[in-house]
Amino acid sequence: MSEVAAGKANILWFLPTHGEGRYLGTSIGARAADFHYLRQVAQAADALGYYGVLLPTGRSCEDSWVVASAVAPFTERLRYLVAARPGLTSVAVAARMAATLDRITNGRLLINVVTGGDPVENKGDGLFLGHNERYEVTQEFLDIFKRLLAGEAVDYAGKHITVEDARVIFPPVQPGGPPLYFGGSSPAGIEVAASTVDKYLTWGEPPADVAKKVAHVRAAAEAKGRKLSFGIRLHVIVRETSEEAWRAADKLISYVTDETIEAAQKIFSRMDSVGQKRMVALHGGRRDKLEISPNLWAGVGLVRGGAGTALVGDPETVAARIKEYIDIGIDTFILSGYPHLEEAYRFAELVFPLLPLAHATQAHAGSVNTGPFGETIANDFRPDLQKQASQS
Repeated sequence: MSEVAAGKANILWFLPTHGEGRYLGTSIGARAADFHYLRQVAQAADALGYYGVLLPTGRSCEDSWVVASAVAPFTERLRYLVAARPGLTSVAVAARMAATLDRITNGRLLINVVTGGDPVENKGDGLFLGHNERYEVTQEFLDIFKRLLAGEAVDYAGKHITVEDARVIFPPVQPGGPPLYFGGSSPAGIEVAASTVDKYLTWGEPPADVAKKVAHVRAAAEAKGRKLSFGIRLHVIVRETSEEAWRAADKLISYVTDETIEAAQKIFSRMDSVGQKRMVALHGGRRDKLEISPNLWAGVGLVRGGAGTALVGDPETVAARIKEYIDIGIDTFILSGYPHLEEAYRFAELVFPLLPLAHATQAHAGSVNTGPFGETIANDFRPDLQKQASQS
């Protein structure tokens, strides 16, 4: 796994394979998660210079492996963070899938290990194990998965998984296989992270809470003689002024009713994911205290499972907040915003220039008439880079 230089960061975007729109909690302004739109978002992220994209997993989403396989040929540099689901897929089959997708994308695959935190959804997928048992399965799965992608023939007899002479004949492009990303806030999840994965992911909690979690997971890994890196999953709402950004945040949930919030919170309450419980605790289902830390807004989590917080503000403020997380030890940011196509452009254009990025971004010059971007004025000359005040 390539290292991120100290003080720098990789920025990933998000493919909304569960659908999206201009507002939460309503079909008004909704967009379908069809192939053409997902390809459009991926190509925008690729052209803008994002490091990669996350594809979510679960029964509310299109399958992440199929979508990544379909979209990847239309991009050049973009990496794809795709979900492996221990307990739902044979480990040998999953390893072959990973090796194949890594080869056909020329080494652009990342693996997001998802244990799953919704017992109802798990049972629908045929998984009837409790919380800690699922992490036992995850540990066994990863022990075998890593050995297979490293080229070993594996015999393994565990509590949950047994294989004999398991092999991957055609190796991945990345030596040892794609990097393993993983999130889990429970003691069982942290044990898996400390023992096995490359990058530990947290959802967007206030910096002080993230700092405690990073310190805890880092210490757990060091106790096992290992080092791992850290990433965070956040939404972003960035505009040229803070006032515009906060208006956009309010507008995003303007169709969310109390009944919708109540229904969503009832579903979240059935989940045994510690991370999801921490997300819910940030807002408690209430609208009146959604800024839980400076510029960190929990409004998304009123109705959306998983990542429920957004950084809100003008470019300089959002960049400053991101740098606070970098100082804590976060080197990877998996971001999203509504709608995902437009917000990908906003964030890249407004915030990328203010961040210490570890990856190259698209140059914003030299496309037409070798001048600055912008529509040619009166079909004759290009606009300059300075903001021009209107004159009467």
